[in-house]
Amino acid sequence: MWFPRDGMELRAIDSGPHAGEPVVLLHGFPQRTSSWDAVTPLLHADGLRTIALDQRGYCASARPRGRRSYRLEELVGDVLALLDHLGLASAHLVGHDWGAAVAWAAAGNHPERVRTLTAVSVPHPAAFLKAMLVSDQLLRSWYMGFFQLPFVPELLLNSPGAAPEKALAGMGMTPEMIARFRDEMVTDDAIRGGLGWYRALPFSSPRVVASRVGVPTTFVWSDDDPALGRGGAALTERYVDGDYRFVELSGVSHWIPEERPVELAEAISRRARGVAG
Repeated sequence: MWFPRDGMELRAIDSGPHAGEPVVLLHGFPQRTSSWDAVTPLLHADGLRTIALDQRGYCASARPRGRRSYRLEELVGDVLALLDHLGLASAHLVGHDWGAAVAWAAAGNHPERVRTLTAVSVPHPAAFLKAMLVSDQLLRSWYMGFFQLPFVPELLLNSPGAAPEKALAGMGMTPEMIARFRDEMVTDDAIRGGLGWYRALPFSSPRVVASRVGVPTTFVWSDDDPALGRGGAALTERYVDGDYRFVELSGVSHWIPEERPVELAEAISRRARGVAG
């Protein structure tokens, strides 16, 4: 399914029972909609409809130039445009990695469009920023500064050599996931678009970033994530006014949708269906 937004065409995969509760899935970097492949059948089996968005910068038809085009408010606007195209007043929102940052911002700034939120790996943005001051999060996030450099990150990540594969393996990616990265990100020339999200960080509105969340929320975090420490995870509850549940997965790296699809699908389904506990 394709839909228009500001002169671009974005793609989403709408699957599962059409009459089921709609769940919008937002991927992170450096991945695309296939990162949800192990999760969506489980949600479908539980009667949920899934809409996985191939986000701005990733689709060849939606790769605007200029850092400001990737501000968080623009990424949220893409999600709202998707809901409008589908005729949905609201939906359950699920995001992993950068997709979680978009989901937090959408829930905080447009609560009328978000029935529930399930954020995966990345804490509330305000909690993430505070964790940089009071924990080891700043050291863990060194790559965010590196990604601000022009040209060099693209050259490294697009390199046919072993360097990018070694870096991704160090983050917990399996050989199968790295092969998918090569196919979907490198071969399809999506690296620069994905990096645009990092490079737009200085231009995103502080209000959009820091908005408190009042919708029912589940945060799923894993204790073996090299990029995201416990500091932000522990602080996130302070920024959620709605019903809040924290799910910690032990011995799991950053790639929760691939490593623990059953547990993640259960957390999403319980939140979407309003099951307590």
